[in-house]
Amino acid sequence: MFSTHAPRTAATEVPDRFVLIFDAPDASTPGIAAAAREEEVPRLLGEQGYSISEYFPTLGIAVVTSKADQLEDFQARCAGHRLPPAVVPELIYRILPESTTAKDSYADTEQFTWGLQALGADVSTLTGKGINVAVLDTGFDAAHPDFAGRKVTTKSFIQGEDASDGHGHGTHCIGTSCGPRTPKTGPGYGVASEANIFAGKVLGADGSGSDSTILAGINWALENKCEIISMSLGADVKTVHPPYVTAGRRSLELGSLIIAAAGNNAQRSAGNPGFVGAPANSPYIMAVAALDSQLAVADFSAQALDTEGGEVDIAGPGVNIYSSWPGAKGYNTISGTSMATPHVAGVAALLAQSSGLRAQELWNQLVADARDVSLPAKDAGAGLAQAPGTPEG
Repeated sequence: MFSTHAPRTAATEVPDRFVLIFDAPDASTPGIAAAAREEEVPRLLGEQGYSISEYFPTLGIAVVTSKADQLEDFQARCAGHRLPPAVVPELIYRILPESTTAKDSYADTEQFTWGLQALGADVSTLTGKGINVAVLDTGFDAAHPDFAGRKVTTKSFIQGEDASDGHGHGTHCIGTSCGPRTPKTGPGYGVASEANIFAGKVLGADGSGSDSTILAGINWALENKCEIISMSLGADVKTVHPPYVTAGRRSLELGSLIIAAAGNNAQRSAGNPGFVGAPANSPYIMAVAALDSQLAVADFSAQALDTEGGEVDIAGPGVNIYSSWPGAKGYNTISGTSMATPHVAGVAALLAQSSGLRAQELWNQLVADARDVSLPAKDAGAGLAQAPGTPEG
C-alpha cells in the first residue's frame, strides 16, 4: 500500500498574495458582465501596476502580489468603477494524504477493478467518446503505454516544471477517470475509456499548488470547453473559500461540472469524522466521499458539515484503487477521496455522452442515478455513483 509523506492539508496562506474576485452589480446581464471581465478589469489591474498574467477572464478572478495599503487603494478605485472586488488571501493546496485500510472481501478480478464493477462501468457500452475531461492534478505520464493513440492535451501551470508527472497522483487519477477498460496487462481500470483527456498540472512534483495554479487550470479547462473538471486536491478549511464559489458557479453557467474530493481528514475509528474542505465545500462544486469495497464509508473520508457548501454530494470507490502510475512501475494501488473523485468524473463523462446533459442538469442526474448504500447523506451524499448504459439503466 502506497503511503504518502505529504504534509498535512491545513490551509496555509501565501505571504502578500491575494485573490481578487470581481462581481459586477449588473453581472446578471451577460454582455455587460463579459465586457467588464474582458476589458475593464485587466485595464484597472494594469493601471495599478499588477501583473495581468494571473488574471483569469473567464472567471473574473485575479491573483496579485500586493501590500495591504496598495490593495486598499486598488479596491477604492475599483469601487468607483462599480467593480468592487472581494479580497481573500491566496491559499496553498496539496494532494490529499492517503490512508491505509485493511483489505475487504470485494476483490479485483482479472478483467476489471472492483471500482469499475461497483459503478457498473464494467458492463456499460458507453465510453465517454467525444467528452472533454480535465483532470487538474500533478500532471500526466504521456508516455504510458496504456494511453497510446489517445487524444491527450497537457499543460503545466507550475513555474519551472513541464506537464509530466513527477509525483504519480495525477497519472493515477487520469487512469481511473479515463484509462482503458482492456489494457494489455492487468484489470481494466478506466471508467471513460475514450474520453478526450486534458491533463492540467496545477500541483508540482511535491504535490502542492495554490489558488493561482488551480484557478489557472480551471480557466484553461473552461476555455477548452471541458464538460467535466476533476480535482483531487484540497486544504482543510471549514469555511467556504470564495474563489471556488465564483469558479464553480461560472463553470456551471458555461456548461462544465467541477467534481472535487471531499477530503481525507477523518479518522472515524478514533471518533473523528473530519469535515469537507476547500475547494469541495463550495456549493457549486460536487463533493465526493470514498467508499470501500464493502460499500461502507472509508475511515478517512470526510463527513459533511451542517453549513451550506459543506455537504457531501455523492460517493465513489476510494479504497485500494488500482490504476496507472508513471515510469517503469506502470501501476499502483492507493486509497483516498482522491481516488473516489475520478471514478465519479468518469461516470459523469459517460452520462454526458449518453444523455447530452451538462452542468447542473448533469449534476442532478448523477445524484438521481446514485445507488442507495444505506449510509447517512452526511457520509455518502446521494449514494454510490452509477454508470449509465448498464442492463438496469
